[in-house]
Amino acid sequence: MMDVALIDYGSGNLHSAERALRTAAQASGIACHIHLTDQPDLVRRSDRVVLPGVGHFAQCAAGLRACEGMVDALEEAVRQRAVPFLGICVGLQLLADRGLEDGETAGLGWIHGDVDRIEAGPGLAIPHMGWNELSLQQSHPVLNELGEAPHVYFTHSYAMKLADTADLAATADYGAPITAAIARENMFGTQFHPEKSQRVGLKLLSNFLAWNPV
Repeated sequence: MMDVALIDYGSGNLHSAERALRTAAQASGIACHIHLTDQPDLVRRSDRVVLPGVGHFAQCAAGLRACEGMVDALEEAVRQRAVPFLGICVGLQLLADRGLEDGETAGLGWIHGDVDRIEAGPGLAIPHMGWNELSLQQSHPVLNELGEAPHVYFTHSYAMKLADTADLAATADYGAPITAAIARENMFGTQFHPEKSQRVGLKLLSNFLAWNPV
């Protein structure tokens, strides 16, 4: 039985993410326990780690660091043990070197780049909110079989600007390309919300639960 740690640090679409993970596991026949947790020891011994996030980068970063021992537990599980990791929305953004929302705030620095305000095309509102099509930039197990022209749900004003385009997994067009998903080694992140993205989101979560990075 696989243990999945869904991290509760005071920010995130926790219960909808929990429900979506359970639904994805049941639909794909994957036996797992989804643990909504703020306990570092549980994160250290989990088989999968999911970091959600909703709101401002600085607030989420402060909330994560205020959860005693959690950053160290994440480093041990994800960076040292290479446990498959999924960051959702600000959970993706926290992997960056820094966020530039409301000043400059240090991120985890796992994937190099900055989180900056998106540059929307003429006449397009910020925040970027609603459904948009993914343009896949690489072949990745988490992105398998999403269907033709997969649409997913976004709600954000800031996005990752990657230092290395090799880490780019998918983009969305909002008058200009926006980083929609990133991938490196055992880490994957989505700027969009899989838990709000219906069939495509559930398939992506099923893929993540089944993913065994080499």
